Amino acid sequence: MTLGDAVRLALDKNKAAVAAAEGMQAAGARVEQARSGKLPKLNYSESFSRSDNPVFVFSSLLTQHGFAASNFDLGRLNRPGALNNFQSQVTLDQTVYDGGQTRERVKSASLGREMSQEEARRVRMETIAAAARAYYDAVLAEQNLKTAEQAVGSAEADLRRAEAVRGAGMSTDVDVLSIRVHLAGVNERRIRSAADLEVARAALNDALGLALDTPHALTTALSPADLPEITIDDLERGAARERPESRQSRLAASMAESQFASARAARLPEVSVRAAYEADRERFVMRGGANWLASVSLRWNLFNGFSDKARADEARHLVRRAEAQAGRTDSEVRLEVRRAYADLRSAEQRIEVAQAAVAEAEESLRITQNRYEAGMNNVTDLLRNETAALESRTRYLAAVHDQRVAALLVEFAAGRLTARAEVLN
Repeated sequence: MTLGDAVRLALDKNKAAVAAAEGMQAAGARVEQARSGKLPKLNYSESFSRSDNPVFVFSSLLTQHGFAASNFDLGRLNRPGALNNFQSQVTLDQTVYDGGQTRERVKSASLGREMSQEEARRVRMETIAAAARAYYDAVLAEQNLKTAEQAVGSAEADLRRAEAVRGAGMSTDVDVLSIRVHLAGVNERRIRSAADLEVARAALNDALGLALDTPHALTTALSPADLPEITIDDLERGAARERPESRQSRLAASMAESQFASARAARLPEVSVRAAYEADRERFVMRGGANWLASVSLRWNLFNGFSDKARADEARHLVRRAEAQAGRTDSEVRLEVRRAYADLRSAEQRIEVAQAAVAEAEESLRITQNRYEAGMNNVTDLLRNETAALESRTRYLAAVHDQRVAALLVEFAAGRLTARAEVLN
């Protein structure tokens, strides 16, 4: 499994990315809900009533077109018999003008959808970064185990040399015992490295959304990245534009302004029209009377206990809060860019130093081993060089790992980390 394979698998299986995608779809549905305020509302209703209430009977007979001269009889007017009324009604309502409230609701919902898109992008970036970091952690653990195994092999060879030198009468049992103690130490280190590798592989599977014991053969090597020249100023400017958090803070400020405009629009009059068609029948299956209605209405909230004013005040303060938070987010993003950039430069310098140290330590160890075998060096020099070689290899691997991770975090901090980013190749 390459690093690219791991990233694609994480984006497909990771539950956080799936949840963010569903949230984005829900935000899109809210936009459609808000847009429905511009469309007419068509309703159908069916009701049944039975009563001997004189007013009900009189009006129902009229709407059923069943009123006759005999119904003017005073006795029947005062004490009518019970009457059924099946009423079918179709109504059409359309808001003509609402002071821009519907428009602002649509705008707020659209901004909310954009915020959800940025949230989904942020989660995707975090998923990519987490998967790549876990991948490099696992590769580093593999390399550390190999280094520890090499150290064990080297210590075993030293032990054989010491025994040969002792057999030739050129050293004592002290040298052999010292190397055996050293061999026990590197064996312990190998055991710890094997345990670290097991945990790192489980952490990788967790980041990929797989069962923790899923086996993988990791094929992307842990080698220094050849990165293009970048400047901190370019990174900060890009982060201010591209980071999901920066975009979300700006969108939140725009949403607060839209809500403020909606609160002010609530003070304006609202004009609507209604059309209705109604059919009334004494029995459900028979024909009866029918009538229609068309009306225009105006509603103007002149006073409602200052709640509209309080709502507008609240929205105004929310605008100021969103603007302040946008400024704070910008500063946090720039700081994160600087931290990632500093870590990257530090790791690159450590690679250069560690690379030279590895070459020097291995050459020093080779010379010391030869001199010890010839009886020209003591066991202390040999063990010191063995330890130095092991530590230099470990520091080099850690520096390469940190450079790879720092390069990822630079792309993340700049807001441009995607599954196709060059830093993942």
